Order: sequence, then C-alpha cells, then structure tokens
Amino acid sequence: MRSLITGLSVTAVLFSGAIFGFFYAWVCSTMWGLDQADPRVAIAAMQAMNASVRNAVFFPAFFLTPAVLALAALVIWRDGQRGPAFWIAAGAATYLVFGLFLTMTVNVPMNEALALIAVPEEIEAAETIWSDYSSRWQFWNQTRTIASGIALALAGYGIARLRTD
Repeated sequence: MRSLITGLSVTAVLFSGAIFGFFYAWVCSTMWGLDQADPRVAIAAMQAMNASVRNAVFFPAFFLTPAVLALAALVIWRDGQRGPAFWIAAGAATYLVFGLFLTMTVNVPMNEALALIAVPEEIEAAETIWSDYSSRWQFWNQTRTIASGIALALAGYGIARLRTD
C-alpha cells in the first residue's frame, strides 16, 4: 500500500505542477508577448496555439489531474489517513471547478470564437478584436492559474501530512 500511495502522490503533484506551470506560462510570457506584437500577428498566433494545444502531451495534465488527485485521495483515505486525503481531495475539487470546468466553459469558447475570425488586414480592426479578446481571456486565465496553484498547494500540503510508517 505504501508504494501505491507514494506513486499516486508523486503523480498527483507532477500533474498538478504541470498544469499550473502551463497556465502560469501564459500569464507571465505568452500573453504579454502577444500583447506587444502587431495585433494581426497576435490573432494568428493565438489561433495557431489554440489549434495545437489539443494533443496527447497536453491531455494528461489538463484532463487527468483531478482524476489522479481524487484517486490519490481515495487510496490515502482508505489507508486511514483522513486529514491528508481531505487536503488532496480539496485540491482535486479546486482544479476540477476552477481549472478544468472554467477552461471548458470560458476560455475554450473564447478560443473557438477567435478561430472563426479571419485576421483583418486593417491594424485598427485587428487591435479592437485582439484587445477585447486578450483582456477577457487573460482575466480568466489568471483565475485558473491561481486556482491551479491553490490545487497544487493543497495537494502538496496533504502529501506533506502523510504518515510514513
């Protein structure tokens, strides 16, 4: 049982850290860089990145993080460690609601709407499209980034409280 708990705990932290890092990179580099670019380039680049992110490498961290966290919490709870299991389960719930569901209900629809837009030749038209999209998208990305960081911290706290005997 100990090796199962260890393996699930490491996997849960790895997945949680990966998705937090993914969202965080958008906050502190990608979007700021796109905001500094010609808005026509920013729109085209964002369309390309959104199209490319749906892949087998991204899938585990984005979709399986809450499942891995929940499974770790369940196994740890069944081991009689209710406190650590609670914190890890809280991390799973936090990411599920404010990471996965938020992304699927806000960011993805925004990305899909942007994908349908032909990049305008006029810079003013592109600037209007980009500034409307970027400011809203970044707000929600920052929200899911904070939530993913909290989920990682909750999981880490729960794992730190595990009995090692």
